[in-house]
Amino acid sequence: MPTLGTPSRLTPSLNGSLIPKPRLFDHYTPHPTAWDELFDRAPNPHPHCAAVVERLGRFHVNEFQAKRSNADLAFVNQGITFSVYSDRRGVEKIFPFDLIPRTIPATEWSALEDGLVQRVRALNLFLHDVYHDQRILREGVIPTELVLGSKGFRKEMIGFTPPGGVYVHICGTDLIRDTAGQFLVLEDNGRTPSGVSYVLENRAVMKKVFPQLFADIRVKRVEDYPRRLREALASVAPASAATTPCVVVLSPGQYNSAYFEHSFLARHMGVELVFGQDLFVHDDVVYLKTTRGPQRVDVIYRRLDDDFLDPEAFRPDSLLGVPGLFRAYRAGNVTLANAVGTGVADDKAVYPYTEDMIRFYLSEEPLLKNVPTHICARPEDEQYTLDHLDELVVKAVNESGGYGMLMGPFSTAAQRAEFAEKIKDNPRNYVAQPVVTLSTCPTWTEEGVAPRHVDLRPYIITGSSTWVLPGGLTRTALTKGSLVVNSSQGGGSKDTWVLENGRHPQ
Repeated sequence: MPTLGTPSRLTPSLNGSLIPKPRLFDHYTPHPTAWDELFDRAPNPHPHCAAVVERLGRFHVNEFQAKRSNADLAFVNQGITFSVYSDRRGVEKIFPFDLIPRTIPATEWSALEDGLVQRVRALNLFLHDVYHDQRILREGVIPTELVLGSKGFRKEMIGFTPPGGVYVHICGTDLIRDTAGQFLVLEDNGRTPSGVSYVLENRAVMKKVFPQLFADIRVKRVEDYPRRLREALASVAPASAATTPCVVVLSPGQYNSAYFEHSFLARHMGVELVFGQDLFVHDDVVYLKTTRGPQRVDVIYRRLDDDFLDPEAFRPDSLLGVPGLFRAYRAGNVTLANAVGTGVADDKAVYPYTEDMIRFYLSEEPLLKNVPTHICARPEDEQYTLDHLDELVVKAVNESGGYGMLMGPFSTAAQRAEFAEKIKDNPRNYVAQPVVTLSTCPTWTEEGVAPRHVDLRPYIITGSSTWVLPGGLTRTALTKGSLVVNSSQGGGSKDTWVLENGRHPQ
């Protein structure tokens, strides 16, 4: 069997005797209550993690630190960055990456995959319904005012069906695992979900740093994502599109926090990365300016929010969008991914009804459960939230990235008082959830390997069919005890390994 680490070496102790150098997991202690993604509480590795733990565990700590340095250098050289608008020290940051992977057995992943596909089907049916017959509202399954009053609801979409009938082409659904090991859906991101480029780059770096590990352990590929995305987008091009539709990625520009991802995806999909000024509309058809003259555009993977897409239809002060774009869209001459108006489906106050959507549209029981949620727009939920602020996580319904959130058990009296006033002023804008102790995964820290809380964002692509990227982005809270995993709040990431064919590596 190939050996990844070098043979055990000895180091002098203070009295001159020789003692073995510590190996990676020698002093690891799992979290006392959280589910550990690699170990049980004995601690012994979970059966499907045994080979990963055994192989990584051969490394001495100093050898692993050398691997970490190589990985960090690879991220720097490849310019793998993100922006934090609130950080005055500088815009670009290297995304922190931990080399100890999170491992998911194939059987468990298959069940997750089924649940994610079911959920996205229901969300697409919900969006078509609320912009057409509104049957789910008329039958009282979801309160009408909650949907029509959502900032994400776009009255301009009423009566319009996007080309291909798909609203959410790319969805990033955030999953957490509770103390019993059950996966729960924390939220759906159906507007412009980000982070998939880090999934692909994490895997590329892992293969460079641990080539033998991938030779020994069969892990499902993630490298097919750009091809799958392009094929899905092309499959829902307008009927008038060319045989090979012209697909572009529309970015707000280099100062956007996810600009690295925009350029990465365009490059790997083999399509043009464009800005608003690169496109124009003539006779309700979108064209790309090229040195060879105008070229018709059939599909736009847009990474702009609705408000900035078209100054004629939405914010007139937008300099990022394309005048006339929404008109061309309504005429059925271009596909926008994701569709305009999908924000109503990932409104955090609509999220609690997703299980009801599945029952209503699919006549099926949800395969994935939500986290119990108090909707402050309901007076009884508002009062409960105000009475238990010190116990709950309170979220603004249209914020993301860990912003607009109160972690009650870790908050000060002043912060709770401030949030109480915000809730009273605009209860519709807030929901509250119990604190769920996220699962943990062994993570390298300044004190050595220690448990850190993680979540998981799988990516679901829908065109003429639906495909789920195996694994997804495991985000890691790098601060001890923190449950906030967002990169904008100091979090990092891990490679997520879905094992092949349901076999546990030996």
